[in-house]
Amino acid sequence: MKIIINGNEKECKESITLAELLSELSLEGKVMAAAVNMEIVKQDSWSKHQLHEGDKLELLDFVGGG
Repeated sequence: MKIIINGNEKECKESITLAELLSELSLEGKVMAAAVNMEIVKQDSWSKHQLHEGDKLELLDFVGGG
């Protein structure tokens, strides 16, 4: 199935959770916040949140600076 991650199209397997996708992308521990179709998904729900064809994900990491 196809999903959009931070504006880029990505092919992934059917029936994948947000946590599984982050693991496949080697982003575990790097992503601090995630939104699916403009709705924030709390981190404790990532392992249960099922992704679907055409979902639009925004994965955010916080960077300090000044």
